[in-house]
Amino acid sequence: MKNLKTIALAFVAFATLSVSAQTKKIDVKTSTIEWVGKKVTGQHNGTVNFKDGAVVLKGKKLVGGTFTVDMTSLTATDLTGEYLGKLNGHLKADDFFGTDKFPTATLVIKKIGAKSANIYTATADLTIKGITKPVTFDITVNGNTATTAFNVNRTIYGIQYGSKSFFDSIGDKAINDEFELKVTLKF
Repeated sequence: MKNLKTIALAFVAFATLSVSAQTKKIDVKTSTIEWVGKKVTGQHNGTVNFKDGAVVLKGKKLVGGTFTVDMTSLTATDLTGEYLGKLNGHLKADDFFGTDKFPTATLVIKKIGAKSANIYTATADLTIKGITKPVTFDITVNGNTATTAFNVNRTIYGIQYGSKSFFDSIGDKAINDEFELKVTLKF
């Protein structure tokens, strides 16, 4: 009888643990990624779409997540016509993101800690062009929405085009090593 109670208690504890962690898929149609790339003479901004993704919650607390970005959807939103086509083509070329060879990028949250109510500090593995490096950022969760903004150093992913860090004589054609991301997840 004692063993039966122990087994039943273990089963209830296991069921409680498995129910408390919940994976919620993101809505790829309403979740957004906006980017800004700056250079000496100005900036460009645009969007890139999620292919899929999910957040992991325990109750209302964020405990993890995995996301795949469709790099072939990368587009500028500040240009039109011929200039839009040229910039998009260059961003998708091997000089930048090489989307023919690397059609997706991924972000996998490895560690997360509560910073304050609904605000977390996440450390994740970001993979771009087949190169994985850690990134750390704050993320805010409100209901079924999570938002974050952070910078990514493109040069550590092998994207050196126009970087003053690699080309001293580039002058006013220099492009900042970091680009900005603003992400909204709907789940």
